[in-house]
Amino acid sequence: MEIGRAEGPVYKMSTEERNLIMIDLKGKVAVVFGLANKRSIAWAIAQQLNAAGARVAICYQNERLQKEAEALLPELNDAKAFQADLSNDADIDNVFAQLKDTYGKLDIIVHSVAFAPSEAIKNDFIHTKREDFRIALDVSAYTLIAVARAAAPLMTDGGSILTLTYYGSDKVFPNYNVMGVAKAALESTVRYLAASLGSQKIRVNAISAGPIKTLAARGIGDFTKILNAVEERAPLHRNVETVEVGNTAAFLCSDLASGITGEITFVDCGYNTTGL
Repeated sequence: MEIGRAEGPVYKMSTEERNLIMIDLKGKVAVVFGLANKRSIAWAIAQQLNAAGARVAICYQNERLQKEAEALLPELNDAKAFQADLSNDADIDNVFAQLKDTYGKLDIIVHSVAFAPSEAIKNDFIHTKREDFRIALDVSAYTLIAVARAAAPLMTDGGSILTLTYYGSDKVFPNYNVMGVAKAALESTVRYLAASLGSQKIRVNAISAGPIKTLAARGIGDFTKILNAVEERAPLHRNVETVEVGNTAAFLCSDLASGITGEITFVDCGYNTTGL
C-alpha cells in the first residue's frame, strides 16, 4: 500500500446525492455576486440555493461576462441577472436599487469576489507594488463591506451574508502571495461585520474552500501541485467538489445555521487539519 493513501475506491458523489437537498429556502431571495461561468464556485452555490427553493439573482461584473451569465438563467427557476462591478460605488448603488425594485427585500447575499493584478501573484511577494496591494485589498476584502452596507437595509427580516476565502490566508502557499494577505483581511472583515450586523439578525460567515479548478485558479502558478498535495495529505484523500461547497453554503444561509456567525468554515476534505 502506498504510504499516505487510503485503501479502497476514491469517494465520488452520486447524482442522487448531488440533488438531495434537505434545506428549505422557499420564500427567500438570494443574491450571488461574482458569477464568472458554470465552473465557478459562485455558480455551484447559486444552483444549490435555487434547488433549496430560493429565488436567485446572479450578478456578473461587466458586459463581457453578461452573455455567459444570462445563458445560465434557464438552468435556474425564476432567476434574474444583474450587472455590478463591486469596485465601483455607483454600480453598487445602482444594482441594489434594481434589487429593491425587483424583490422588495433580500435574505441571502453571497460574495464570491476576489482579484489581484497578475504581476502581484506571479512575482515574489516582497516585490508587491503599492497599487497592486491596494487593488487586491479593495476588490477582495473591502467590497464585502460595501455590499453588506448596501444590503443590510433590505434584509428587513435578518438573513445571511456569505463570502469565500482560502487557507492561503493563514498559511503560505506558493504563488498565492498578495491574495493570501487579502483573504486574511477578508476573514477579519467577516468577524467585524458579524459584530456590526448581529443586532439586525444578519449573520456573516465565510467558507474556506479547498483548491478547485476554476477560471480564477488558472492564475496561480503550479496549481496542480497544490491539488496533488491535498489529495495526498487530506484525511479524505481527494479534492473537494464545487457541489460540496454549494451544499455548505445552502446550510450556512439557512435557518439551520441560525446560531452561526463570524465563522470560517473549512470545506477542504480536512486538509487544514493536517501537519505533515
